[in-house]
Amino acid sequence: MMNFIIKTHRVGTIYSKPHLFLLNKGMNSGKPQKTAFTNSFVVIFQNEEDCESLFFIAYSLWQTKFWHQHLVGSVIPFLRLPDFKKEFNPQASLMMVEHEQHQKNVAALKLLEKKEKQYKEDMMLINDLRRAILYRYCRK
Repeated sequence: MMNFIIKTHRVGTIYSKPHLFLLNKGMNSGKPQKTAFTNSFVVIFQNEEDCESLFFIAYSLWQTKFWHQHLVGSVIPFLRLPDFKKEFNPQASLMMVEHEQHQKNVAALKLLEKKEKQYKEDMMLINDLRRAILYRYCRK
């Protein structure tokens, strides 16, 4: 079982241990990221492996819109810290029950992330080439 601390991130705070940030305002609440959001929770871990593993669990919960049912507020919905703490740990434990399958899922997600990054770079190169060809065509 992983040990981690969940608390509200304060701007300017520097964390020495491995950590990740989870957005707590808006319809993207629960979105994990390695760099700080303005309105976010921080999850602090003892080691980097736990951080990496829980990052993909948090990513899965965000992508499946798990946190939408816990949002409160009418204009800008937000996620409360007690609600987040109450739901995050049991859900993470449930998703980690089959550790070997979890590792396979994490590896597959990392591969997809790498392919997506490569695809975006390829699309940028294609757009640059398109602009260069059109520019040469218009200059004649």
